Amino acid sequence: MLYLAFIFHMHQPYYKNLLTQETSLPWARLHGVKDYLDMVQVLEKYPAIHQTFNLVPSLLEQLEDYSNTLVKDRFLELSYKPAAELTKEEKDFILKNFFMINKEKVISSHPRYYDLFFKQKTNKEFNTQDYLDLQVWFNLSWIDPYFREGIAELKRILQKARHFSEEEKRIVLDKQLEIIAQIIPAYKKFVENNQIELTLSPYYHPILPLLYNTKIAKEANLKSILPKINFSYPDDVRAQVDSALEFYQQRFGTRPRGMWPSEQSVSEHILPFIIQAGIDWIVADEAILFKSLKKKKRETKLLYQPYLLKRKDGNLNVVFRDRNLSDLIGFVYHRQSAKEAVSDFMQHLENINQEFKDKDPLVAIAMDGENAWEYYKNDGHDFLELLYQNLSEAKFLKAVTISEYLGSHPPKSQIKNLTSGSWINSNFNKWMDNPAKAKAWEWLAKAREELENQKSKIKNQNLELAWKQMYICEGSDWFWWYGEETNGDFDQLFRMHLSNFYTAIDKEIPAYLKNPLTT
Repeated sequence: MLYLAFIFHMHQPYYKNLLTQETSLPWARLHGVKDYLDMVQVLEKYPAIHQTFNLVPSLLEQLEDYSNTLVKDRFLELSYKPAAELTKEEKDFILKNFFMINKEKVISSHPRYYDLFFKQKTNKEFNTQDYLDLQVWFNLSWIDPYFREGIAELKRILQKARHFSEEEKRIVLDKQLEIIAQIIPAYKKFVENNQIELTLSPYYHPILPLLYNTKIAKEANLKSILPKINFSYPDDVRAQVDSALEFYQQRFGTRPRGMWPSEQSVSEHILPFIIQAGIDWIVADEAILFKSLKKKKRETKLLYQPYLLKRKDGNLNVVFRDRNLSDLIGFVYHRQSAKEAVSDFMQHLENINQEFKDKDPLVAIAMDGENAWEYYKNDGHDFLELLYQNLSEAKFLKAVTISEYLGSHPPKSQIKNLTSGSWINSNFNKWMDNPAKAKAWEWLAKAREELENQKSKIKNQNLELAWKQMYICEGSDWFWWYGEETNGDFDQLFRMHLSNFYTAIDKEIPAYLKNPLTT
């Protein structure tokens, strides 16, 4: 029998300014109402489908901030503000930002929203009702169709389509916060019902091998551009892993068995920290497997099984995702009808089963659990529900969590040395290999050295804040975008977090943090 394991990864960068409690970008909230809750609740209709979800602690922390009113969201505040009271500056902000959603799959499918989009593009003047309708449509469109159709008040507002009232707007916004408040309890419920397994990533989603030592980038790419100041803080690797486990224990009452290393970035150097933390298994990209086994081409006979990493600190299981099938769902199937896409996916599974039918193969689909769906019709529900129906009815396969599979199929093969790399081209180029990324690492290294030198002199409250800011700055997202970003949002966020770090330790903010990073 073929065993199919979905691992959906849920993550957002840390947006909140810890000094002001403000967030300049609304993505934790908006993805919270579009992606996280419905992805697990839909499984209630398909009890035979067991899945694994990876939830990054820094994402959950931000969602809790919304539930506990511990964050000021400018997008949300300007949404709640009566349209008739908006200032010119606030109107300009709304016109600039409230069309930030997929144009083809979302805006164009709602005539009133599209009318407003066209009006803004052609510089037509908006009246008060236009601004009110735009406030509603931006926030309503981000709410998943699962809730827009399933919650009576939202369905009524959706059908009305235009000429909204302030009261109807408030209903939409209040429902957003209600949905966010349900996310963690829903996952806990499905864990308790044994239908899903929850895993986690290091707390603020850092690239662990590069925290251990930025020179490890050379192990994956000999030509990689490195920072002039080396960053090497193994203690931070341990802190990011251990704090994530503590957060998980507090929310879910148990310890997770699995971990998705941020960006599936692995190396031999980080394994002791993961093993010592009590993690049973990790997931990595298939290319890491083939490189670790010194194979020059893809060999599926090696892919569809778990492996044992037997090390002096203990044992760790590792599963490798089928990149082809994961990427078909993530990047290709949105161009097809749900029927065509599901048929193609099922055919792939049947072919694998035929080839390995006597070996109980494990096919791991590990992918982003949020960003793919905005490119699909109906936010991916047509595809996912048809897929889950087909999987439930298929006699040749079983949809399992990773731990379920490992419980009955322990690894028979070992990997002596795990190659360093990530899911992107088996290297760390996305976070290191250009001058802007290297410069950001240099800034981080200077700050981290300052913390090391000053930590005994900093007051406890400020020291706690300084450490939190440092760990946030170690997150992967800032380095991902450096040298590739068009609007500068992530450059601004990184400099804000790093500036706050210097404020926390009562040091002057370096001049270079006051302007966009240039090389």
